[in-house]
Amino acid sequence: MSGPLRVVAVVGTLRSPSKTTALAELILTTLAAQTETESQLIELHTLGSDLAGAAEREQLGPKAVAALRAVESADLVIAASPVFQGSYSGLFKHFFDFVAPYALAAKPVILAATGGSERHALVVEHALRPLFAFLQAWTAPAGIYLNAGDFDGTTILNPEVYERIEMTVADVAQIATALAAARQATGR
Repeated sequence: MSGPLRVVAVVGTLRSPSKTTALAELILTTLAAQTETESQLIELHTLGSDLAGAAEREQLGPKAVAALRAVESADLVIAASPVFQGSYSGLFKHFFDFVAPYALAAKPVILAATGGSERHALVVEHALRPLFAFLQAWTAPAGIYLNAGDFDGTTILNPEVYERIEMTVADVAQIATALAAARQATGR
């Protein structure tokens, strides 16, 4: 593959600063330490009126359309959401409802979530993974979930989190690079 790996992190948080954004930034930083990347962080709350109220893609504002295009053209997506009522945020789902059919097919995706307690730890398996399976994405085998006890504000304290992210990123970086090279070779 020629050029850096194009990575887009989509964060379904509703405000800033955010624990979920801190987690996505740590994943981006870890990935950049392992391979050359060109990264973009999209915090969905910043899209505001460009996203809200739209029922069809044609109704989206220019910032939301640009964010969707970035996700659709990425070599690797990091999908991160806080947990609300046992699932991802409504804003997160609303955004991914506009992703073009097959745009994420076979695209590597790292799934990440944050929640108040361990009771929500299965959100990765029971909410995020099915959503991205429907979009035909290739999801990393290991998801990343952090609870409030893993943080001091937005600083991640738990050393096990760093190990989990290192393992996930090491697995996904090789696959994302190989798939990106294959897409370049075939012109897709």
